[in-house]
Amino acid sequence: MRTQVAIVGAGPAGLLLAHLLALRGIDSVVLERHTRAHIEARIRAGVLEQGTVDLLTKVGLADRLHAERLIHHGLELLFDGVGHRVPLTELAGRELTIYGQHELVKDLVAARLDTGRPLLFEAPAVAVEGVDTDSPVVRYVHNGRTEELRCDVVAGCDGFHGVSRAAASGLTVYEHEYPYAWLGVLAEVAPSSEELIYASHDRGFALHSMRSPAVTRLYLQVRPDEPLSEWPDSRVWTELRTRLDRTAGFELADGPIVDKAITALRSFVVEPMRRGRLFLTGDAAHIVPATGAKGLNLAVVDVAVLASALGRWFADGDPAGLESYSDTCLSRVWRVQHFSWWMTSMLHRAPDADPFTRRLRLAQLRYLTSSTAAATSFAENYVGLPFPEGAS
Repeated sequence: MRTQVAIVGAGPAGLLLAHLLALRGIDSVVLERHTRAHIEARIRAGVLEQGTVDLLTKVGLADRLHAERLIHHGLELLFDGVGHRVPLTELAGRELTIYGQHELVKDLVAARLDTGRPLLFEAPAVAVEGVDTDSPVVRYVHNGRTEELRCDVVAGCDGFHGVSRAAASGLTVYEHEYPYAWLGVLAEVAPSSEELIYASHDRGFALHSMRSPAVTRLYLQVRPDEPLSEWPDSRVWTELRTRLDRTAGFELADGPIVDKAITALRSFVVEPMRRGRLFLTGDAAHIVPATGAKGLNLAVVDVAVLASALGRWFADGDPAGLESYSDTCLSRVWRVQHFSWWMTSMLHRAPDADPFTRRLRLAQLRYLTSSTAAATSFAENYVGLPFPEGAS
């Protein structure tokens, strides 16, 4: 096969990029290693910045999102047994949307299939070659045979463990490992709060989130090497009640836990986000700790910038957007990395933290919830900065 853009990975980044390119009349082939059922069932983050929702709406991908989403105008920071609401929309002028990432993937898959353009499931890419030439090749396996996909450009949207980043050799890697992980559970019970609750407790961080009016998403800080077997449902609910407890006004409802997993937290960036005709997006280029809910939103910005640049290049040969792609995206990536690191460090209890460090964390929380200036800065970063100029 031959196409203009080979897209490796059918997550939100790859599928959205394919849609944006199709709107510009640019042909693409999407390769995905897993089945359709698998990618549509993966439980991932579900907090969308307004910029992400605006883009999805503009390109006709948000009908179901608007019908089913939950809209949030604030969140709560809980510490010292007292909750403090941060009015995000009032301070920053933008809102947040709660809509499961797997639901967004369903919408994107349906939109791609409606176009009739190639989306190959169970077609793992095994090599990306010739990225320093004008005719790269992606080798993939489909129906038991190794095939070649020749193209003008490769978009590596296949995540941290995919083949794309390995093909972009010679990149500079920046990485930070955190001394804690998240135990995440999905429970079939109505949320106990209308907005997200971020809790800083002496026993560790906790987060109360939601996926729908009937499904709650909850997280607990645990050790990175903690066995999942040590967390039966009864212990999960006991620990959540302890960390989300307050002096008055809140009761955590429990229900059947239908999903449970432990995920390590890391910060990761590669520079530049390209090698020749290979462009990296999303988790293939950068990972942020989940505390700030930025991973999916960063990936959306990446593909919006890349689609715009490819549109100009294919239309009139203008390479300026492609040449500036990495710098444009990295400017936002590093801002988000700092915010996510800062928020994570403020809310989590490091296992070796001394009393001095703990008091510093409390001082920062108290300042954030008592200063309009500090709260405004937090709100602007949390709801998402404006998209880069020209990204669409």
